[in-house]
Amino acid sequence: MRILVLGRTGYLGRHVVAHLRGLPDTHLPEAGRSSTGAGAGLRVDLAADSPDRLAKTLAEAAPDAVINCAGATGGDAVTLAEVNARGPAALCAALRQAAPRARLVHLGSAAEYGPGEPGTKVTETAATRPLGPYGATKLAGTAVVTASGLDAVVLRVGNPVGPGAPPTGLPGRVAALLREAGAATGTGTGTMLRLGDLSAYRDFVDVRDVARAAVLAVTAAGPLPAVLNIGGGEAVRVRDLVHTLACRAGFGGRIEEDTGTVGGSARSAAVSWQCSDITAAGEALGWRPSYTLEESLAALWADGGAGTGDTDAPGRDATGTEGDRAP
Repeated sequence: MRILVLGRTGYLGRHVVAHLRGLPDTHLPEAGRSSTGAGAGLRVDLAADSPDRLAKTLAEAAPDAVINCAGATGGDAVTLAEVNARGPAALCAALRQAAPRARLVHLGSAAEYGPGEPGTKVTETAATRPLGPYGATKLAGTAVVTASGLDAVVLRVGNPVGPGAPPTGLPGRVAALLREAGAATGTGTGTMLRLGDLSAYRDFVDVRDVARAAVLAVTAAGPLPAVLNIGGGEAVRVRDLVHTLACRAGFGGRIEEDTGTVGGSARSAAVSWQCSDITAAGEALGWRPSYTLEESLAALWADGGAGTGDTDAPGRDATGTEGDRAP
């Protein structure tokens, strides 16, 4: 089976590729925004390439399936629209030309739902009310994929956490701050970490579980639902995550919250609760999370701070949602 992974150098993409390499009789064509350097493969830039150019590239790759991990989590509205909305549209148009029978697995974001109702897990049929450009552009990408007529499924990913988490998200950022504090004083004693309001609830899911869901989706027999939630299935107070990670790091300092922002992001201050119902993913894929949050945080800390986001396209990495890109 030939599986083309787009965004393969990003946070989720790296884990997806690692899982796919464990499958027998699977070939992974190399593709990325750069076509130069050692081991370079096909050049694909979803934000800039025309559908015709993409179709020629796809024809050369001849994929049986495509997993789209490419996306932008930061930048201005134009960048977000180019990568998260225009990119999937161009990809779907190219697939219809070059590989109409290929399965497409597209990584969406729980930010597409917007603010949740405390105590309620959102299902795939819930209303979508994104608050900002990130969630809105991810929703536009989902709309394009689900209306494409292709054999496609969108995985709406919650808050990824685990080994390699980049500093663009809260877990990776806090881990980096804790490492800096430890490097300065040994245990961070006497150090103060200033973070945003940590009272929000988020649905965290291990990045390795997200990758496993993508692999199950791309190899599943028969049609799949248009959208599947991929999350931890539990609402966790962000404050608890931060303190668990600080305990894992042996941090002896103090954590101070700025109640004016959520996790340091003013854009998502109104998103105080998010939690996904993951029943449908269990029924369609036989998938459930296999890592606890404690295990994910332990792996993040043990990883040593190697996460850098998407090395192929700085600032472009489908890392899922953290509220409407927070906390």
